[in-house]
Amino acid sequence: MLEELFNLIKESAHEPVISNADVPNELNNDVVAEATNTVAGGLRNMVAGGGLQNIISLFNNGDSQNNGSSTKNLLSNPIVNMMIGHFAGKLMSKYKIGGPQANNVANSLIPTVLNNLINKSNDPANNGFSLENLLNSITGGQTAQVVQEQQTGGNSGFNFQDLIGQFTKGGQQNGGGGLMDIVSKLAGGAQAQQEKNGGGGLMDLIKGFIK
Repeated sequence: MLEELFNLIKESAHEPVISNADVPNELNNDVVAEATNTVAGGLRNMVAGGGLQNIISLFNNGDSQNNGSSTKNLLSNPIVNMMIGHFAGKLMSKYKIGGPQANNVANSLIPTVLNNLINKSNDPANNGFSLENLLNSITGGQTAQVVQEQQTGGNSGFNFQDLIGQFTKGGQQNGGGGLMDIVSKLAGGAQAQQEKNGGGGLMDLIKGFIK
């Protein structure tokens, strides 16, 4: 899923990065990789901190019939603003891009990428993207394990959409406590991935996708 995210960002980066005179051509791939690291790392950090519900809300509310307003609406989301700030900071400190230029790139690329990711994840005809696959990737397979545990534990018809439904209905299903147990397991998986990919490991993995 990480490579699919990298390719999605590369497709979205033509105007804000590749054709942007403020980004030197030799940095194009590095900037796309940094944006991938920002999005994947930001979502993983949110899950690790117990914020699974915030991500589910972002993906549910971000999907819109009006794609033009969807990207604009994302700018009011604190998760998105956190990613924009982080990415702009990296562009300035790591790649020596000026502050106004870095902010312009970040404000253009990150919401566009997330909007495209949300729309693709909510498209039943697109098998390459789904919130389930994304969360499974950033939690080291914990999403699939949770579904399997629910199914083998007597809830044979349980699937990932049921998990989303528990959040949207206020956690009333599964007694609320079961839902918190699921959040804890996914957080633990994300934390394990943080430790595994610490010290630049995630960025090194992403750079392996550059061709």
